[in-house]
Amino acid sequence: MSSPGVDGDPKPPCLPRNGLVKLPGQPNGLGAASITKGTPAAKNRPCQPPPPPTLPPPSLAAPLPRAALAGGLCPPAGLPLGGPASAPVPGPPVERPPLATDEKILNGLFWYFSACEKCVLAQGFAARGFEGFCLVGVSDLDICEFIDNYALSKKGVKAMSLKRSTITDAGLEVMLEQMQGVVRLELSGCNDFTEAGLWSSLSARITSLSVSDCINVADDAIAAISQLLPNLAELSLQAYHVTDTALAYFTARQGHSTHTLRLLSCWEITNHGVVNVVHSLPNLTALSLSGCSKVTDDGVELVAENLRKLRSLDLSWCPRITDMALEYVACDLHRLEELVLDRCVRITDTGLSYLSTMSSLRSLYLRWCCQVQDFGLKHLLAMRSLRLLSLAGCPLLTTTGLSGLVQLQELEELELTNCPGATPELFKYFSQHLPRCLVIE
Repeated sequence: MSSPGVDGDPKPPCLPRNGLVKLPGQPNGLGAASITKGTPAAKNRPCQPPPPPTLPPPSLAAPLPRAALAGGLCPPAGLPLGGPASAPVPGPPVERPPLATDEKILNGLFWYFSACEKCVLAQGFAARGFEGFCLVGVSDLDICEFIDNYALSKKGVKAMSLKRSTITDAGLEVMLEQMQGVVRLELSGCNDFTEAGLWSSLSARITSLSVSDCINVADDAIAAISQLLPNLAELSLQAYHVTDTALAYFTARQGHSTHTLRLLSCWEITNHGVVNVVHSLPNLTALSLSGCSKVTDDGVELVAENLRKLRSLDLSWCPRITDMALEYVACDLHRLEELVLDRCVRITDTGLSYLSTMSSLRSLYLRWCCQVQDFGLKHLLAMRSLRLLSLAGCPLLTTTGLSGLVQLQELEELELTNCPGATPELFKYFSQHLPRCLVIE
């Protein structure tokens, strides 16, 4: 695909600017691609196809994988479908992804192409059904070239992620203006756009926004988000300079539409900010205050009393949280299914006794809770609803105390990394008495 150049001459169909690096499959069936600049294999190589690989003689050829047949590929002439005649008849085919979506196959395949050739291959993305892209280390010009070279970018792409990129306000505005299908946006490590760029580019169609490690994001960015995104369902924000005031900007529309709020390492947020959150966003079902180190038990009490619909709560890396906060959680959050308490170093066995009354809790994370002891584990044995339990890094748990976890027969995942009491004998014991549980050593 070509476009006019500055002097009216046709522009080369592709430029060696972006190289395809990784094409991971998506569990939800939607395709995604990751593009980054400066792929090592593509540097200093001419834009011409490499010689075709040499095929082995038919008599030495290995059997063609069944995944190739599943992907709709035909074997080259002379290659046997089932290998030598003396080979045993294989059993039922193993369910594997077709070659067209196999990550290892694609990584090996694209190594043979230059950046220019990969640009041409980008035109085939539509055949794989890509709806999301991750662009790494790109500039405004790269964004424009991506839009020009991928015909469905204007309507077919639903999710865009920009990481460690130098995109400016102008580039962000062009991207969201041209790519009318984008409803999910992630900006990570992008330090060249400003809050003014958010005001000029954000569109009301966006329902999910994630902003992290972008140094120009502060309170005015939250004002832009609250005013311009009335249909926002999910907001993830990691910004060191956002204050309590910004959390009062959310409007009544977001109060109805927003169900997930993640405030990650927002160091300036205090209990006053929590007050603003619970009043502005009463319908939250997932809340993270991870790394909000100024939030105390009083802030958790506000959450428990006002956000009764919560199903997921993350209080990790909140050093001021104590057992009292867990009492508030256990008393009021009867729908809670996931609780993350990693690095809450003031949590003790008493706090676990409060949690043992929560019949709906399915996932409990206690990583590096350094005061939890065997006696606290005994309280957890009554929690028959637990499916996932993480005790990684808890230094006071003994082999004897951990062995009692076999009573949780419905447990599906148990994490014991960096746990001194987790011995090889204990893992063997778990393999015998918790056969359906994945134990992470």
